[in-house]
Amino acid sequence: MAKLFSGIQPTGDLHLGNYFGAITNWVDLQKEHDTVYCVVDLHAITSDYEPKNLRDNSVEQAMDLMACGIDPDESILFVQSEVTEHVELQWIFNSVTSYGDLTRMTQFKDKSEDRDFVSAGLFDYPVLQAADILLYKASKVPVGEDQIQHVELTRRIARKFNSRFGEFFPEPEPIVGKAARIMSTADPEKKMSKSAHDKHAIGLMENEDSIWEKVKTAVTDPGQSEGEAMSPGVANLFTLLELTAPESTVESFRDDHREGNLMYIDLKEAVYENLMSEIRPVQEKKQELLNNRDQVKEILEEGSEKAREIAARNMKKVRELVGINPSHFS
Repeated sequence: MAKLFSGIQPTGDLHLGNYFGAITNWVDLQKEHDTVYCVVDLHAITSDYEPKNLRDNSVEQAMDLMACGIDPDESILFVQSEVTEHVELQWIFNSVTSYGDLTRMTQFKDKSEDRDFVSAGLFDYPVLQAADILLYKASKVPVGEDQIQHVELTRRIARKFNSRFGEFFPEPEPIVGKAARIMSTADPEKKMSKSAHDKHAIGLMENEDSIWEKVKTAVTDPGQSEGEAMSPGVANLFTLLELTAPESTVESFRDDHREGNLMYIDLKEAVYENLMSEIRPVQEKKQELLNNRDQVKEILEEGSEKAREIAARNMKKVRELVGINPSHFS
């Protein structure tokens, strides 16, 4: 099976955008790929963060992934900083990465805008991302459209390394998920994001009363006439309904909308009920994992050992190719 790599930062609880936009796809991909999933804590330190919380947040993020269906028996699951070869390979890749390429990274421009301090780590972030992927010689990377540019850079880095030092790394292909884009219920013109104010994201582990309040107060429109196009807010509610409800339920509400008879409170109640049917088992699984935190840490250590074994083998060859193999001096 093709090797597949993806990572997620431990920067807070997963929200519905993460879940429907990426994680459910990760779970499905386990069946057909040799999957490596990583909590990328080294990426998290390129922006403001609280050091005393980082380790706990990393374990918590791993729990969330397992609660969603990432299976440690099918995938390697670990925390990035437990495998030091990620950073070693990043430094080697810096020697074959164009400064001009990094200055053109759209996400760097977006993340550095209006900051008083922009770290070199934030600028070099895509090179570490390339090292994450290529350290395991992954040929597939599931990404959203906003990350395609980074995968393209990874391909260029692999190509430059192979040209200079000898053929070794694959040029990974992006797997662009077709999952719906989940928008903020408070402002449907904005993508749901955990970096925005809490009101703009519905947490996957959020309590039911809070979720209902956000769904109940979701922005819709003053009301629609027969045949009128959906407003962004109403379309967002339908997206959530389509992801969680039976097709017959969705069609019934679509008929009401087309006829101008849709009652938004009925739509919101249906969204909430079907959404909770989808995520309640995830929340219950998360609670089980919280009650077995030591077991989770053991799972992560086992994942780290598997990752280190692959990383050590590949880095041994990389060192030989670039001429820094310590055995040359023995």
